[in-house]
Amino acid sequence: MSSGIVSVALHLVGFEVFSLVWLVIGAAIWLVLAGVFASRLVDNRARWIDEADTPPALTGVAATTVLGTRVVLLDWDLVGYAALAIALAAWIVLIPAVIRHWTSPTVGVHFLLCVATQGLAVLGGTLAATTTAHWIAIPSAAAFLLGLGFYVLVLVRFSFNQLRIGAGDHWVFGGALAISTLAAGKLSAAAPVVGWPASLHLWFQRSSVVLIVVVLGCYAALFVCELIWPRLKYDVRRWSTAFPMGMTSAASLTIATTSSAPWLKPVGEVLVWPAVILCVILLIASARRLRAVSSPASALGS
Repeated sequence: MSSGIVSVALHLVGFEVFSLVWLVIGAAIWLVLAGVFASRLVDNRARWIDEADTPPALTGVAATTVLGTRVVLLDWDLVGYAALAIALAAWIVLIPAVIRHWTSPTVGVHFLLCVATQGLAVLGGTLAATTTAHWIAIPSAAAFLLGLGFYVLVLVRFSFNQLRIGAGDHWVFGGALAISTLAAGKLSAAAPVVGWPASLHLWFQRSSVVLIVVVLGCYAALFVCELIWPRLKYDVRRWSTAFPMGMTSAASLTIATTSSAPWLKPVGEVLVWPAVILCVILLIASARRLRAVSSPASALGS
């Protein structure tokens, strides 16, 4: 998810080569994780079932939609349709299992319920606006509204103590709203193309502006919490911090155009770089951790 949305944000600020590099990285990670997913389904069905009913399983849905959105920006529409079909199939399978095994209080990772759903809205809205498949706009709008409902469902059970002790996924508290904002922006762009009434177009525009203001407030609050309670040790959940940071940048840049809010463009242009820097740090740290775990000394010690 993080690599994909950073690629989208870099594309929006005009750093196309750098954007493509992150697209390749994101696609490579997606292929590896897809292979792990498939192998567990075949070789370790019990573990697959145990993991499929937890919120982290929805990461695959969100990542697929984000990468799909990026490739549609390259005019690879068929790949975008395939990504939407894969993500929707996974969403249909995983959402009921995750909801059935719900736990309270909720933490940051539970907001993936919203993120995965809004990912469908983002990719669907993008395809509706840029291809002839205008019918996709209606289910995408439904996904947008459902995603907002899921956000409220998680929020009312959220432990705000996570802002102090969370290991990185607490940032999805704001990231889920950021992808909701991006979905509203994509649907706003699609509205006149698919022939929706001007009033509906205006509603999506205004909703996206309201949401981005709230998102920027969440970003500021989360950043302040990091300063007050610094958490500098490596944790794989820090990738869940990079995603909201990149998503806030992409949402700001998109809403600046779709809602005629030019003041958001410099905001998005600035916020993309902390996300890029964090992704680079996490990529290096993850590679070192993987190398340390797979080294002969580690294997001997185990």
